[in-house]
Amino acid sequence: MDDFSQGFLLGLLVGEGHFGGDGRQPQITLRMHARHRSLFEWLTKNVPGSRLYGPYHHGGRNYYQWMIRGEGLKKMLPFLDALPLAEIDPVVYERYQKMKADYRL
Repeated sequence: MDDFSQGFLLGLLVGEGHFGGDGRQPQITLRMHARHRSLFEWLTKNVPGSRLYGPYHHGGRNYYQWMIRGEGLKKMLPFLDALPLAEIDPVVYERYQKMKADYRL
């Protein structure tokens, strides 16, 4: 991934990312309005092991959900660990660290 793409991904994760899991496995999730489909397609193409779900329509909302988990997430950890998350957004950094601790990553 080139420098621009890495920075763009970092911005998405800081601005929209959820770091957590389903109780069995860790995951990073982005959920955004369905009008952002091309952005999600870019993510799926550029982040190996990620998947796109949706579109979902309920409660007046129309959205897609992008996820990375399993082996794809494990392969992404060195990239995420090398990012200056603690400096850029300490709250996001703490959520990322909590996910890693909760799931022993």
